[in-house]
Amino acid sequence: MSEIVYLANVRIERIGGASRLAYLPAEANPVHFGVHGAIAEHYGVAAEKVAQPHATTIDYVIAATGG
Repeated sequence: MSEIVYLANVRIERIGGASRLAYLPAEANPVHFGVHGAIAEHYGVAAEKVAQPHATTIDYVIAATGG
């Protein structure tokens, strides 16, 4: 087995419901994750009821894949 070359030190803080903060390496401020639109509706929350829509984790995964 090869040596570990990188270990991500990440902390997730649940705010409530689908809202959470991710504390990531090299970022001065936490990243806010939540739900919006069709994602909210998939989880049984009407999109117009989401007070503060935020990108979801899948949005970040897709963005990372493209980058």
